Amino acid sequence: MKELRGKEVSDAIGAEIREKLSSVEVMLGRKPRLAIVRCGERPEDLSYERNAVKRIREFGMEAVTVTFPEDVNDNVFQRAFNDLNLDKQVDGVLLMRPLPPQLNEGFIISCIDSEKDVDGVSPVNAAGLYYGSDCFAPCTAQAVLELMKHYGIEPEGKNVVILGRSNVAGKPLAMLLLRENATVTICHSKTRDLQKITRRADILITAMGSPRCITSDYIKKSAIVIDVGINTDRFGKLCGDVDYEDCSLKASAMTPVPGGIGAVTTAVLAKHLFEAANRDLL
Repeated sequence: MKELRGKEVSDAIGAEIREKLSSVEVMLGRKPRLAIVRCGERPEDLSYERNAVKRIREFGMEAVTVTFPEDVNDNVFQRAFNDLNLDKQVDGVLLMRPLPPQLNEGFIISCIDSEKDVDGVSPVNAAGLYYGSDCFAPCTAQAVLELMKHYGIEPEGKNVVILGRSNVAGKPLAMLLLRENATVTICHSKTRDLQKITRRADILITAMGSPRCITSDYIKKSAIVIDVGINTDRFGKLCGDVDYEDCSLKASAMTPVPGGIGAVTTAVLAKHLFEAANRDLL
């Protein structure tokens, strides 16, 4: 069984960015810059923010954080957020979600400049993904494609089953895979005969958020299993949706958790930032 580790993919993306970065810096007159917008101090937001900042700087670019208290007023937040949209020194904006309930998240997302929307959450980028035009896809979904391409996993003509229908992973990933001519099935909590469907998958992608819920009973022999889930088990240990030890006896290739898609996601964020900075030059 081949282990599909994310670090190898991340390193390749970083090398590609560094190779081209100096010429972009000369034309911009500065390094590409990401603004990370966060309200409050949720542990999961802080963890992702640390990893994102580390990866952006590791690749030779800049990341700044713009923080607000949990009880920030909606008007205050919207004015500050709009300033970032208009700031010529900021190439990419990453909005940590969900926002506190007093903020109009839907309206704020609709206001994100699509050219700075490096996590692909704006309606413009969502529509672009649907219609197959050039756009930023959500980083988690794009990370799966980057990993598959790096390891030579060809989706064309394959039966791909995705477990999960979120706007971050499941739905956009289905659109990306359809572009690659895969035959895609999306399953969710109301899907009947789930094992019957997953056992037909050449490639099984899990994004359910349920610790080790996928066992070898859900996969066919020699299937490729990509685990997008990041969970904490009852012992406080980080794990994915897949029972790695059990499924590794049957799968031909698998991503570990940690060490799999998570490492690629922040690298894709950096890649999108670099691409956004390039768009500024056009």
